[in-house]
Amino acid sequence: MTPDFIPAPVISDAELLADEAKYSSHGDTVHYVNPPKIFRHGEGSWMIDSAGTRFLDLQMWYSAVNFGYGNPRLNDALKRQIDLLPQVASQYLHQTRVELAKAIALDAKAKFGLDGRVHFNVGGSQAIEDSLKLVRNCTHGKSLMFAFEAGYHGRTLGASAITSSYRYRRRYGHFGDRAMFIPFPYPFRRPKGMTPEAYSDDCVHQFARLFESEYNGVLDTKTGEAEYAAFYAEPIQGTGGYVIPPRNFFRDLKKVLDQYGILLVVDEIQMGFWRTGKLWAIEHFGVTPDILVFGKALTNGLNPLSGLWAREEIISPQVFPPGSTHSTFNSNPLGTAVGLEVLKMGRERGYETSVPQKGAHFLEGLRSLQKRHKEIGDVDGLGLALRAEICTEDGFTPNRALLDRMVDIALAGKLEHAGKKIGLVLDVGGWYKNVITLAPSLEISDQEIDLAIELLDQLITKAKRQ
Repeated sequence: MTPDFIPAPVISDAELLADEAKYSSHGDTVHYVNPPKIFRHGEGSWMIDSAGTRFLDLQMWYSAVNFGYGNPRLNDALKRQIDLLPQVASQYLHQTRVELAKAIALDAKAKFGLDGRVHFNVGGSQAIEDSLKLVRNCTHGKSLMFAFEAGYHGRTLGASAITSSYRYRRRYGHFGDRAMFIPFPYPFRRPKGMTPEAYSDDCVHQFARLFESEYNGVLDTKTGEAEYAAFYAEPIQGTGGYVIPPRNFFRDLKKVLDQYGILLVVDEIQMGFWRTGKLWAIEHFGVTPDILVFGKALTNGLNPLSGLWAREEIISPQVFPPGSTHSTFNSNPLGTAVGLEVLKMGRERGYETSVPQKGAHFLEGLRSLQKRHKEIGDVDGLGLALRAEICTEDGFTPNRALLDRMVDIALAGKLEHAGKKIGLVLDVGGWYKNVITLAPSLEISDQEIDLAIELLDQLITKAKRQ
């Protein structure tokens, strides 16, 4: 007879922290506060710590939990799959793997007008690695890539080579060639006297100049062949601070890439799945990618599943045959079942309408905060991908110290609302680590958005006094 389930005893925070300090690698995480925060429960937009204090989460696991903690519909999809077919080797097929690939490919066909296929892996960095193999294969082994300054694509050896931060490579050297990093148009910090659109034009022009002469080192002008295979781009920079480029930027950049046969690989790992109000953020900019990489919110954080879509000429079995890449847990049935439910739910719930509406409401609140606090130098947003840049009193000089204090206060859980102590979960990004990057649940209510603005007001007021 099976004994009744007995839950594991709750270990105190102090014991957990002591054991973590002794037994856990610190290389697989980042502790933004000391001691690290321990949470015990999550529901909707909220995280709850060991003391029962509620924290309004405005980063949702770096935009991996777009649909809220404990989303009943997605949790139920996982539970059903556990009872039906919880695991199967990736060399075999199962229904939701094929259905999910078909759904993504048909969506791309409708939007981009191209036939293509979907390839799965287990994490964003791993999907980036697969895309690098795909690019090298279809360009006859070319290993040089373009990427953006402040771009982030992961920390595996290949992905870190196209991520601009040297600190991710410093200890390990390079796997292949490091990318050439190109300036990304940053409207808030554009040159004085230049409109955002003119700034965008200038960035594209400076990139195009690389192809004017063979002595710039990227093009054989006699044959017209570029040495660089692809340009890796986040439509909106994630770790770089949720920087939103002018709408003409990618359209103009793509013209240069097409002229010289350079592929556009779009990284939607953080901005995909309606974060900006579209399934893919690149849809806002009117260009067609050659490869599109996705992950994170595909399973609402319930399962490590990622993947890529590529046009048929690049990924057909004739050019990218079976076994070209492989991962034991790619396209596992738990992940693909949830991913398929995510796509169905997103369309049924009308995120393309609700997310822009909620984003406009949140951005309006941030602008009201900006009027009250001159330390908020810039606010911007696209859907529910929002930013607030924290500066000194001049409204422009980066003020990382003030934002660090804000993060500490937010995670202390000592803000107040309706007579109760409450906290905030924030994410820090930006070129100078002075930007609050806001990625709330797509299910966040207007009342929770208003509360977020109220708490941010308290937070910056307290931090300025310290």
